[in-house]
Amino acid sequence: MEALRAPGIEPREARLLLAAASGFSEAAVLAYPERSLGAEDEARFVDFLSRRRRGEPVAYILGHKEFYGLRLAVNRAVLIPRPETELLVDLALARDFQSVADLGTGCGALALALKHQRPRARVVAVEASAAALVVGKRNGAALGLDIEWCHGRWFEPLGAQSFDLIVANPPYVAAGDPHLTALAFEPQEALVSGADGLDAIRDIAATAPEHLAAGAWLLLEHGKGQDPAVRGLLERAGLEEVQSWPDLAGIARVSGGRR
Repeated sequence: MEALRAPGIEPREARLLLAAASGFSEAAVLAYPERSLGAEDEARFVDFLSRRRRGEPVAYILGHKEFYGLRLAVNRAVLIPRPETELLVDLALARDFQSVADLGTGCGALALALKHQRPRARVVAVEASAAALVVGKRNGAALGLDIEWCHGRWFEPLGAQSFDLIVANPPYVAAGDPHLTALAFEPQEALVSGADGLDAIRDIAATAPEHLAAGAWLLLEHGKGQDPAVRGLLERAGLEEVQSWPDLAGIARVSGGRR
């Protein structure tokens, strides 16, 4: 149990890292604190602790993260899925759709969660980063979920296709935001979007109506305090029923509108 008192590491994180290094479950780590580590496992655990102290997220060290009940592989080519993004899945599932496009899919979190919940729906996932797209495809294959993967920026690879639903968790952090320091290990191109953080959302909102079927919804995740601006962009694009929804912390996290 002494290993779990690693200085500078939260106990929960230490348990996860020790379990991964030793091959034991987290429950076994807690239940048998007297168990000693072999030399190889101990060296692996020490390396994990060193990486965490340098600020590397636990998900990258472990190589996976759970999202909407799915275990997804992640590496530094993709953003780590956040719990607050599950709101976007909840809102999507509250709507009727036979086809959905996920723009900027990254590791495939949104696309795979929606396909898992709606196996008969056609799900198209778009990603500009070739490295991120590889991660998404691998997750799809591992989960046995049939996604149409497209390489390109936003709507570019979709031609004239239209969808019953479009979702996106695009970059929305403003350049120079002090919070970026804590996100140094994650791909900056998936985080930063211009001086006010809204460049990607501007692009998506302006073009989305061309790809929305009649009555279809566009749902976008955004940052704290951006909801008035995002609603304005959706309204200027001609969408109706424009509104925002809060996450569990009460922060307006998703905004959307209907064609």
